[in-house]
Amino acid sequence: MESTKPHPIQLTAYSLLSLALVLWLMHVGSFILVPLIWGVFFAFALYPITNWLENKHFPRSLAIALSIVMVSIMGVTIIYILVNQMILLIADIPEIGTQLSNKLYQYQVEISKVFGFTEAELFEQWDSFDWIPLENLNETIFSTGKSLTLIGIIPLYIFLLLYYRDFFVAFLLKASSKSNEAILAWVSDSGKVIHAYLVGMLKVTFLVSILAGIYFYLIGIKYYLLFALFIAIMNLIPYIGVIISSILVILYVFLTTDTFLFPLITLLVLWGIQLLENNLITPLVVGSKVKVNVLVVVLAILIGGGIWGISGMVLFIPLVGILKIAFDRIPSLQPYGYLLGDDFPVLEKKENFIQLLRKKWTKK
Repeated sequence: MESTKPHPIQLTAYSLLSLALVLWLMHVGSFILVPLIWGVFFAFALYPITNWLENKHFPRSLAIALSIVMVSIMGVTIIYILVNQMILLIADIPEIGTQLSNKLYQYQVEISKVFGFTEAELFEQWDSFDWIPLENLNETIFSTGKSLTLIGIIPLYIFLLLYYRDFFVAFLLKASSKSNEAILAWVSDSGKVIHAYLVGMLKVTFLVSILAGIYFYLIGIKYYLLFALFIAIMNLIPYIGVIISSILVILYVFLTTDTFLFPLITLLVLWGIQLLENNLITPLVVGSKVKVNVLVVVLAILIGGGIWGISGMVLFIPLVGILKIAFDRIPSLQPYGYLLGDDFPVLEKKENFIQLLRKKWTKK
């Protein structure tokens, strides 16, 4: 009896439907999956510390608890600094809003002189201007509380994942008796990608916050620690985070200074820090562990943000790197792994690639 193979169009349709189903399930199950994925990532990052403590004859549970406590203390300290300065900044918002109104009015007066508006017409236009109220403040506070609740369960995931790591390795061995070496190699490589990415980005965040903090302190920014950490943390979201954080910081500098010089210098300094981070700090500290091309990174950020919000923007980049490792180890999926990577083909002439595609198409 002849076996009927599905048509390529059917295979493509099944693949797209499966992908859509997976993305939908990831969106629906974000309340469970987001802290779990963060727990997996931090478990890989903390494994060297816990392993070192266990080699010093610490019980596994105590070694894991100590590593989590040390990291938690650092995180709580950073959060305390952020929250403390953020509260002070919120208290200054009315004054900053007044400064914004005065500056906008001043610039409108100057523009009206150029175009010949009368002062009465200027006041009429100014009074008719509708300011955007903060109607979504309650929703923002609720979302923040939900995020803090999710953060609270991450240490539990980290502890359990590290404590039962031998159990998971034994499961992989039992579930893949014919290809144990390939499975273990994939887990090992994925762990290296996660560990290198998290630890490297932590170092990059620290260096960027130091550079930005020094500059903000020298020009006399009141909340220099808050803005330095804000710039560094938003830098974890490639491309998009840097633009958003820079605009907000430059706007604050513009509102709290009396000249265009400081906002312009701030723009140049932040741009210089970004160039330094992209071309020197990140290549030296992080390396090229996540070898994914820029187009895929941008798509990962947008898809991750649409599914899991800010966490998705950060998590989807190493997840795509892990997916590429899996594709590279499966012969039938290696072309897709190549598509995610950043290895350009070496062609003698530009026409060769087009001619090759034409030949393959005419053969079909």
